[in-house]
Amino acid sequence: MSEKELDIRFREAVEIASKMTQSSLPQDVQLRLYAYYKQASFGTIETNYIPQVDLRNAFKTNAWMQISHLTSDEAKELYIEAINAIVNEKK
Repeated sequence: MSEKELDIRFREAVEIASKMTQSSLPQDVQLRLYAYYKQASFGTIETNYIPQVDLRNAFKTNAWMQISHLTSDEAKELYIEAINAIVNEKK
């Protein structure tokens, strides 16, 4: 798959995810999606600046750090797969 095709599929998955309510997803799934999205969109987290103001942000930061070994394209693929699995579960 070309990079352009991957980007299109990723944007489509983000659009689908934006229509989901947080309460409809378990917290571990929310964290995984957050981490994949951040890695896909921004790359590896900067570990020299990690504000841990509250517990919620600490969990989000930790989830992102755990997948920081992935490339942006790998994170996009995993995000797309996760969204597709959620959509298919709800059918």
